[in-house]
Amino acid sequence: MSTADDVPGISSRDEEARHAELRAQASGQGRVYQSARDQTIHHHYPPAPDPGQIVEGDIPQRPPGFQPREPLLRQLAELLGGPAPDHGAQDAGGGAAVICAVAGRPGVGKTLLAASYAWACQAARWPVVAWIAAETTDQILSGLAALAERLGERRSDEDAATAARRAKAWLAATSRPALLVFDNATDVNALRAWCPATGATRVVITTRNRAFARAYAPLEVEVFTSEQAEAFLQRRTGLTDPDGAAALARELGHLPLALAQAATVIVRLRLDHAGYLELLRGFPVGDCLTAQDGDAYPAGTAEAVLLSVTQAESALPFAHDLLSILAVLSSSGVPLPVLSALSDADSEAGAAPVRLREMLADLADTSLITFSEDGTTVLMHRLIQRVLCDRAAHHGDLGTALVRATGLLRDYADTLPDGARTWAARAAVEMLIDQSDALHRRTPADELPEDLLALRLWCGRSLHDLAELARAVQLLEATLADCARVLGPDHPHTLVCRTYLAFACREAGDLGRAIPLYEATLADCERLLGADHPDTLMSRNNLSGAYHAAGDWQRAIALLEATLADMERVLGVNHPETLALRHNLAVGYQEAGDLSRAIPLFRAALTGREQVLGPDHPSTLSSRMNLAGAHQTAGDLKLAVRLFEATAGDYERVLGPDHPDTLTCRTNLANAYQAAEDLDRAIPLYEQTLAERERVLGPDHPHTLTSRTYLANAYQVTGDLDRAVPLLEAAVSGYERVLGPDHPDTLTCRSSRAIAYGAAGDPKRAILLLKAGVSDHERVLGPDHPSTLVCRSNLADAYRKVGNLGRAVPLYTTTLTDCERVLGSDHPTTRVVRENLAAAASAAVLRRALIPGVQGVGVSGAGDTFADGLDRAGPADRQVRRGKGRSPARPPLWR
Repeated sequence: MSTADDVPGISSRDEEARHAELRAQASGQGRVYQSARDQTIHHHYPPAPDPGQIVEGDIPQRPPGFQPREPLLRQLAELLGGPAPDHGAQDAGGGAAVICAVAGRPGVGKTLLAASYAWACQAARWPVVAWIAAETTDQILSGLAALAERLGERRSDEDAATAARRAKAWLAATSRPALLVFDNATDVNALRAWCPATGATRVVITTRNRAFARAYAPLEVEVFTSEQAEAFLQRRTGLTDPDGAAALARELGHLPLALAQAATVIVRLRLDHAGYLELLRGFPVGDCLTAQDGDAYPAGTAEAVLLSVTQAESALPFAHDLLSILAVLSSSGVPLPVLSALSDADSEAGAAPVRLREMLADLADTSLITFSEDGTTVLMHRLIQRVLCDRAAHHGDLGTALVRATGLLRDYADTLPDGARTWAARAAVEMLIDQSDALHRRTPADELPEDLLALRLWCGRSLHDLAELARAVQLLEATLADCARVLGPDHPHTLVCRTYLAFACREAGDLGRAIPLYEATLADCERLLGADHPDTLMSRNNLSGAYHAAGDWQRAIALLEATLADMERVLGVNHPETLALRHNLAVGYQEAGDLSRAIPLFRAALTGREQVLGPDHPSTLSSRMNLAGAHQTAGDLKLAVRLFEATAGDYERVLGPDHPDTLTCRTNLANAYQAAEDLDRAIPLYEQTLAERERVLGPDHPHTLTSRTYLANAYQVTGDLDRAVPLLEAAVSGYERVLGPDHPDTLTCRSSRAIAYGAAGDPKRAILLLKAGVSDHERVLGPDHPSTLVCRSNLADAYRKVGNLGRAVPLYTTTLTDCERVLGSDHPTTRVVRENLAAAASAAVLRRALIPGVQGVGVSGAGDTFADGLDRAGPADRQVRRGKGRSPARPPLWR
């Protein structure tokens, strides 16, 4: 499918401005005043941290009437290796990290005990205090990755797992006190891998899973003692009735969470202990909840929570809708910007941003929700969530709550950027993935709402945009299975999801999976929509792109030619999608070396786009940039440079100087300067563009890696190998980390590094790396892929340069035969290999004439051209280097 209109995209500028305003208002801190009452809610924020102190994560606020549990806190401190945190703590030494598992039943106060220790660490100015939700592996990874970013250890586009490993390594190496809390951990094995083994870090794990208590130093948290429970009730309610407090505490099993609910209702309704106890015992819990089997609620807890809920809903008209939404969202908390979208919701909860804050403050006053310490995240206890979800399921309302929550998340997703700009919203994307996972877990497998599946599609696409390809593939695979099961194999969401999955597999270099997915989608479109439907035609376009990526240019071109003819017949010659097909076919001709057809077709696509879309439309600028690249490939460098310079100026004027497409065009302009041997202009422009891409996209974004590779190539041409080789080593490391060791871009960058080693005077290392590169290319891409042929030619060139003509000439010969068969005799790569073979053969003849009978000794210098394997250095900038490092760049395919 060409697009997915039903998956949220970028909102209009007005929408973005409105949501930005809501976020700004909703994130205010300080006192929140209650409406129509004489009570206030005070947000208990910690002292402002020292400039060097890092506090990461949503640490819960100190609740009203907080009951300190000093004996447990002292015991926790002792288990963690010393007294409670104090202001004198400095270096804590090395050795093994200390890990404690705080275990207990729901509602006993495990999280608040860990929070108490975290508050003490903050007050003692510990350098790092981190709070990470740990219910799922994704939560652990995203939490540690966020910590790595705060520590300055994360590269901006690094995937979550890599960044999490950096945070773990930092925590394992530090000699200064640090606290790491994993809240609500569920899986011992999943968490064990992310606990630092050494260093001064203290690790606290809160959990219901008793297995943690066997794996780590255990601290069992029990319910309040009778004295603690009675003191808590008296302090919260202001009632001096010891007997009544004791009776109510016994009824609620001394459970802290149930006691907090009871105290809140007593205060709000001005009851005494006996009056509340009468309400509690008479509450018709059977009318709200189905009888529990197995993991039943603690004594009186469900009744106490439902009493609070019922009282809140009777007093606050908005409470039912808002509580039902918060109940199904992630237990790790809901950021206020997400809830700001309620201002647009067509429900009783819809209100202006200030009113939304008032509503949340009212609910906080009921003790049904609380806030994070910084006031930016709304938290609801998991046990309260469970009661509310069970009540909704009992009344048949759970589906409605899930739909409303999904709509809220999709409204928020509409405010986020996509494509290359997704990098700037990584934290928001991770949060939405966590929220959608929570909704997915709460929904029966066969009742997943269509909107939730669309949100999961959005999350998978966003992971792809973040270069989290492995996670994108995993999520899209699961979502594809859900779509096929719930919506059916022929539903549009199913076809869109399969297309997204194919895109992710293709970007991950797994063409063996991508092509069958594209082929299956095309077959389904032809069956369901007909051969002439626009979506069917765009599916053919997508498949041709996969064939092109696999090096099967002839098949790609044939499919594009037929599809373009059908598109012109169905939509007309000037329809935007027809123009896109024409553009893509021109790119295909250019890659195949047929410039006599590519350049006129580029001109036709450009003319059509100027007329239909306008001269400043991004697609028009793309066609102009591609036309410049084609002229560069054809050797008309003056015209190419003029076109690139003009188009770069247009990109900057239309999209701005920092837009990724503007930076792509500047990179291509630098390539044109280099091809014209004007390195005095090429190298500064490469350096400037690399710096800008590192700033805008991050140091490891694939486009940034491409810029790094191009700059290294330019340094190499000038003989500055001291700068070229480290840049290429950094680029290879980045490609391996971001795209994986077998991605085509990684393989081609390794080839460039090998050539640089040879130029730097290490020919043996170059040959070893190129031999490995040929093997990897053949294994991953196949023996006939153009990149494989280029790498084989580079290996032959390396043999020639060390004088081993006995290996160079046969390898050139077989490579030339394969190039003529696969690419054609007039393809630029074929011509380069032919020239190199001629030079090697001439050198061999000359050597034999000079030294008869001696084999394998050659004369270097003649035919110093070679083909470099950078024909897929990145999704936006691809090159095949020829001659003196000339690098005609090719702008994006299938735009």
